[in-house]
Amino acid sequence: MTRTVVALVLLVAFTAAGFGWRTVVQVRRHGDTGWRFSRTGPDRIVGPALVLAFALLAAGPVLALVSGDPGPGGAATAVAGTLLATGAGVLTVVAQVQMGASWRIGVEAGERTDLVTGGLFGHVRNPIFTGMVLFAAGLALLVPHPATLLGAALALATIEAQVRLVEEPNLIAVHGEAYRRWAARTGRFLPGLGRL
Repeated sequence: MTRTVVALVLLVAFTAAGFGWRTVVQVRRHGDTGWRFSRTGPDRIVGPALVLAFALLAAGPVLALVSGDPGPGGAATAVAGTLLATGAGVLTVVAQVQMGASWRIGVEAGERTDLVTGGLFGHVRNPIFTGMVLFAAGLALLVPHPATLLGAALALATIEAQVRLVEEPNLIAVHGEAYRRWAARTGRFLPGLGRL
């Protein structure tokens, strides 16, 4: 299989597992999709920007497949990108499962869910977003087309904005001191880095 086909297969699998399957599980177990869309504040810009980032991540392999040029890189970068994207997909899904009923896409002001601090969340506050960024990086290694590289950079920027401008202020407002204590001992995206 070519690098571009592998990238597209990984992207479809990541999207199906991370968004489709997780949404179905959420509805079956909790009677709610878990999807929240805000029309105010930074979330109204950050959410669509993240969708654009993933559209660019998909466009890169498609354009590379059509042109027959996946970009620079050889077998080593293809294997590294495949392993990184696959591991990141597993990380994302495991973290989503560990969130249980608290899993959400987006934020609804004033909504109260349990603060999940165990499992992966005992080490990193945002392992789902960590997985998403690593997945984007894996795709960029696999198919370093300009669209894929731009998509990976936009994914990183929008996830940073989502966490810092939307998620963290909301969690502080909802969970107060409990969130502050947890954030003081766990990293934002990597263990030990970005503690509050």
